[in-house]
Amino acid sequence: MKKIAVYGAGGFGREVKMLIDQINASSNTYEFIGYFDDGTPKGTMVNGYPVLGAKEELNAFAEPLCLAFAVGSPDTKKKIVNNIKNDKVTYPTLIHPNVLIGNDDVTIGEGCIICAGCIITINIKIGRFVILNLACTVGHDTVIEDYASFMPGVNISGEVLIKEGVYVGTGAKIINQLDIGRFTIVGAGAVVSKTLPDECTAVGIPAKAIKFHNQ
Repeated sequence: MKKIAVYGAGGFGREVKMLIDQINASSNTYEFIGYFDDGTPKGTMVNGYPVLGAKEELNAFAEPLCLAFAVGSPDTKKKIVNNIKNDKVTYPTLIHPNVLIGNDDVTIGEGCIICAGCIITINIKIGRFVILNLACTVGHDTVIEDYASFMPGVNISGEVLIKEGVYVGTGAKIINQLDIGRFTIVGAGAVVSKTLPDECTAVGIPAKAIKFHNQ
């Protein structure tokens, strides 16, 4: 069995530990050893498992270790990944056993977390460190770039390009043949019916940009 830890000891981190348990119930793969977290003191117990430290302790970890990133913010997730300098750490993609994935031309990068109830159809490319939370759907010919995060119940129609670092809130819908710009935030419940630019926050039905992060 491979030792595995979760980066992030909050609510989603505990859900990722549950995902690991469900993967193990189907195929006994991982030995869960605890959490790493920058904001929780080392030694804190979380549902019976210890917080093992923060980035410093992770970079000093001396054994081979699989690591899952339970960090919703794409920007924060990318910064943490870039600060890990330990070649003993690897990043498995964790996929719940009941996820439906098409057989035709689907690629999924390292470090992704794909939770229960998701559907990923055909001719889809998903980059590195992407989160698809509970019951998300991804339609045909969609490309999702690195570090994007989708909260529960997001529906992505076909032929969508979702660029690096996009965050999509719970229950949002993205209509087909659109682009979502880099590090853009789509609010919960929004319906995206037009292409969105980089680094904005868009909300509503239809979704409209209400602010730009670089201004």
